[in-house]
Amino acid sequence: MAKKLVEAITSMEEDFAQWYTDVVKKAELMDYSSVKGCMIFKPDGYALWENIQSELDKRFKETGVRNVYMPMFIPESLLQLEKDHVEGFAPEVAWVTKGGLNDLQEKLCVRPTSETLFCDYYKNAVESYRDLPQVLNQWCSVVRWEKETRPFLRSREFLWQEGHTAHATAQEAEERTQQMLNVYADFCEDYLAMPVIRGKKTEKEKFAGAEATYTIEALMHDGKALQSGTSHNFGDGFAKAFGIQYTDKENKLQYVHQTSWGMTTRLIGAVIMVHGDDSGLVLPPKLAPTQVMIIPVMQKKEGVLEKAAWLKDVLSNYRVKVDDSDKSPGWKFSECEMRGIPVRVEIGPKDIEAGCAVIVRRDTREKIQVSLDEINEKVGQVLENMQREMLERAREHRDAHTSVADTYEEFKEAVANKPGFIKAMWCEDEACEIKIKEETTATARCMPFAQEQLSKQCVCCSRPAKKMVYWGKAY
Repeated sequence: MAKKLVEAITSMEEDFAQWYTDVVKKAELMDYSSVKGCMIFKPDGYALWENIQSELDKRFKETGVRNVYMPMFIPESLLQLEKDHVEGFAPEVAWVTKGGLNDLQEKLCVRPTSETLFCDYYKNAVESYRDLPQVLNQWCSVVRWEKETRPFLRSREFLWQEGHTAHATAQEAEERTQQMLNVYADFCEDYLAMPVIRGKKTEKEKFAGAEATYTIEALMHDGKALQSGTSHNFGDGFAKAFGIQYTDKENKLQYVHQTSWGMTTRLIGAVIMVHGDDSGLVLPPKLAPTQVMIIPVMQKKEGVLEKAAWLKDVLSNYRVKVDDSDKSPGWKFSECEMRGIPVRVEIGPKDIEAGCAVIVRRDTREKIQVSLDEINEKVGQVLENMQREMLERAREHRDAHTSVADTYEEFKEAVANKPGFIKAMWCEDEACEIKIKEETTATARCMPFAQEQLSKQCVCCSRPAKKMVYWGKAY
């Protein structure tokens, strides 16, 4: 039975997309709903989001962020105020046209994002320089009518946080934009054990209505990139469209400068695709809702379940459970692996007699026999090592799947045969960016802050290069 359970997951090499779907379904993270393109978060899937939310919220608040909640509906007239913004979202917007049995006087959009609502709020909340900065965030769901959906990565309704801030100066807005990107990057690396590239989006790829968009890009196991968090500097464009002004210290009217930044439930998909294996999920210990699963072996023998309960008390400073179901130990081991629980502790009559237990690491499957006197300390060390080594392995995988292309021939060859990031120089002409996407399906993921001069020529047109870009196929 144990073997069969693991076999039920399609192998990554055979079909990565099917492997991913198998994992999210069999690990009971989500289910499909009767609304096409929308998903049900099952308890284990939602627990991951709760942990992400809790940790991010704490990090936001350390930088002075406060939470609010805005309505989910946006009047059409409000959405129309910022032209670039509405054009960017128009194809994905869902509209409400009736209230009960009556037609609405004005169509309401179900929020795809809330810039316009925050602008409407700031217009009334900000009068003087003393009212600035406004550093707000909301946790909510948004709706975008996507054509192609995939669990966690892209759904018509998804959960996220969206930060929206207003500042007195352009410099303050730029500092906040980059500060939040760094909060995201540190969170991904420290908490999700997921290395990211920090950089700026090209003009073509930036957010609708933004002056500049910064991004963190992660590489999945199959060599595709995933945009994992973005931070936008709006300058005073939205402020001028919505009339958000304040009186400065000289009593002169000025426009505010705004930012916006967000992370979504696609992070759960990222964790699955960066760390998972053919047996299922592999969860970083800091994120895992259950960090330790105690599995009693021969649990019907006298004293075994009592010892497992005692162990649970000893390990109570971790998120710990006992699997005392009547399934076989082999089934429980496989189940534990599939659900990605970082550490399992096996204890049976012989272990009890010897005063020890066996610790098994999910990522490396290493088995360690440990004295019961030292088990609390040892489990802590294993969890710490696992968190650190998962990040190191993911970074090694990313670096091993990052290639350099100097010529367009090399670039096309890399896209076709080397899954991963491709570093190449670019002239900053959008025509080259479009040509590359049309001919290779690779897109400009970001212009990293850590720039390198790989050559002096654009990889596409051979004119003088201005920026080094990470390119890749993306989710």
